[in-house]
Formats: sequence, structure tokens, C-alpha cells
Amino acid sequence: MDTSEVAAMLNMSTSWVYREASKLGLKGYKLGRGRNAKVLYKRAELFKWLEQQKIH
Repeated sequence: MDTSEVAAMLNMSTSWVYREASKLGLKGYKLGRGRNAKVLYKRAELFKWLEQQKIH
């Protein structure tokens, strides 16, 4: 999933995802070089993190 898809799923901004992803334990995978490199996230890791946020 790219950053905009993650942001839409979490109902947050893309800048929030870039800033907070590493703090949340979501590892981004950078494709390309420089400023225009695309950052992708594994769908399974995102769903695992979401499951951990569940309030019991």
C-alpha cells in the first residue's frame, strides 16, 4: 500500500503517516531515490498494527 492509501484507511493525512509511521512500528519500504521515491507499506503489517489498537 502506498502512503496515500494508508492515510485514507486511517483517516489521517499523508504527512501524518510519514511522520508517525516509524513511531507506530510501521516499516516503510522506499522505492526509488531522492525526493520522488515512493514509500510503500505492507498490508499485513498495517492490519496487524490495527488489530493491536483494538479496545477490548
